[in-house]
Amino acid sequence: MKTLSSFIIITVVCSLTSVGCKQITRSVEETFIPKPNPQQRVSKRALVQQAIDSTTSRAIMQMQDQLTTALSKVNATSHRSRPVKSKDFLTNTTALKKAEASLRNLPQYRGKEIFIYRSVHFYDDGSISIMLRHPENPDDVDSYEYRNGAWSKPKPEQVSVNADIDSRSVSLDEVDFTTIANITRLYNEKAAEIEGARPTTSAYMVVWDKVMRWYPGTINGSRQRYSIEFNNDGTLKSFRQD
Repeated sequence: MKTLSSFIIITVVCSLTSVGCKQITRSVEETFIPKPNPQQRVSKRALVQQAIDSTTSRAIMQMQDQLTTALSKVNATSHRSRPVKSKDFLTNTTALKKAEASLRNLPQYRGKEIFIYRSVHFYDDGSISIMLRHPENPDDVDSYEYRNGAWSKPKPEQVSVNADIDSRSVSLDEVDFTTIANITRLYNEKAAEIEGARPTTSAYMVVWDKVMRWYPGTINGSRQRYSIEFNNDGTLKSFRQD
């Protein structure tokens, strides 16, 4: 998945910087560059480059969000075949606290700080998927699954030699599993106001450059699409129609 994400990002950057460079530069100049001001000493070339960099960054972030949403749908589909154990798991703070406490009490992590790598996914059937840095060798990563109230044994994960594990990791001390309950409640409240939108069956957290971001990030109705963002404590950050 990381390889796919990297490929998409590289494709976007290349298309913006090489294939259509002349056209983009011309468009950027016409759209973003103000008429020359004799009082300003900033070169036109520098302004053009600044605008191109901004446009590139926005495009990359959009592609990352689209990829994350697509991967979430794939994960949700893979869980549909599982027997439904608890439809209210995403809003059950008691069950979420129990899952977090059980994770902290795994024998291999007792007395040690736990670091989440890349993401943690929660599903309404009562299951959780998470990747953790190895307790003895932080350059290694293991995946765990929570089902029927218990965590699985660790499963080794392949990690690219070019992976920046530190930037994609966050301490479990900074994450509260009950945050998912707030996110699910707010998401479902907004979805109920949108024609054709459905309540979410999963919620998850992604780490990028040591920054946490909570999902779902979009609500799709039959007539409108909305973007929704959450703060780290699960409160609403923004909600707007696309």
